[in-house]
Amino acid sequence: MAKIDSQSEVLTRAVEEVIIREHLEHALASGKKLRVKFGIDPTAPDLHLGHTVPLGKLRAFQELGHQAVLIIGDFTATVGDPSGRSEARRPLTEKEIKANMRQYLTQVGKILDVKKAEVRYNSEWYKKAGVAFLYDLLSKVTIQRALERDDFQKRIREEQDISILEVVYPVLQGYDSVAVGADVEIGGTDQKFNLLMGRRVQRKFGYKEQDIVTTWLIEGLDGGRKMSKSLGNYIGLLEPPDQMFGKIMSIPDSLIVKYFIALTSGSLKEIAAMEKEMRLNLNPRDAKLTLAKTIVGEYHDATIARREYERFLKVFSKRELPDDIAVREVTGGKKRISALLVEMRLVRSKSEGFRKVKEGAVEINGRRVENPNEEQEAKTGDIVRMGRRFAKVKIME
Repeated sequence: MAKIDSQSEVLTRAVEEVIIREHLEHALASGKKLRVKFGIDPTAPDLHLGHTVPLGKLRAFQELGHQAVLIIGDFTATVGDPSGRSEARRPLTEKEIKANMRQYLTQVGKILDVKKAEVRYNSEWYKKAGVAFLYDLLSKVTIQRALERDDFQKRIREEQDISILEVVYPVLQGYDSVAVGADVEIGGTDQKFNLLMGRRVQRKFGYKEQDIVTTWLIEGLDGGRKMSKSLGNYIGLLEPPDQMFGKIMSIPDSLIVKYFIALTSGSLKEIAAMEKEMRLNLNPRDAKLTLAKTIVGEYHDATIARREYERFLKVFSKRELPDDIAVREVTGGKKRISALLVEMRLVRSKSEGFRKVKEGAVEINGRRVENPNEEQEAKTGDIVRMGRRFAKVKIME
């Protein structure tokens, strides 16, 4: 989560586009306290590093003395944001949404000063609104404008269904800006259509149009697609430090600089110097070690980050065993490696275990397992490694 070195950096660091830049620059220079909005739907119980980019930008405005307005979309989550979707998102029930929200503010508090922020739930205005309000709101946007978004056009060409709820979603998000009197709204680049809809809805209600700051999207562990829980390529804020550290070490080298800029507080000059050094003689692995230690330190603490740094060097550079290997009880007898990995809680399913073996990520007592169909009779004391995780076998008696 990047901090800012100057007022100008708030509009440049990890920023894709500013609408309208001249207007927002003038507003920042005027000394006026702006109301800066960021909204997030509780579609999953935990946040990941991708969420921290717009949240970090919201905090940057907060540090400049502006009012951070965090909207938790407990109502709009029942509709489902169609942004970047090739098919309809499953609407969530109120029970699911409440469960997802339980730790939201705790996680957000790792980035934003929640005590100074204005936290709103959009059910505040939508649950009280009647049909007449909805008619009035929807009458202010034409169906042609609502269907302009690229992902809708793609689905129309591919003859994929688009529900009326999905068409309505950007209008509801747009009205959030009216409800809280937003001067600025922040969102990822995939949110641009929704953010522009906020300007349109504000104008239709006779309000001043908000400026927009779109932030970078962060690619996940696969290096190609946006970090997402549904794609399984994410690094969660609630993950144990060893898993967070290991996942960061697994990112492609091409993402190192982007992660430093968007996800850490390092100065841009220092990051540029490191990038230059990597081109000359710095091993990308060493840069990733610094990145992992920095991010784990941010979301856990510096002592834990240092411990994980030293553990990684011991296990993966010196090829030594870690000191804190978990002991897992398993049943005796021969079984396929994929089944053993599931029983030892190193993978969630046999298919995942099969895939990990094919990837060369599984070792037993230091021997790499190459055949996913191999059967193994594990013995008490055997050390099983799956990627960067270790477990010791204990046969049930």
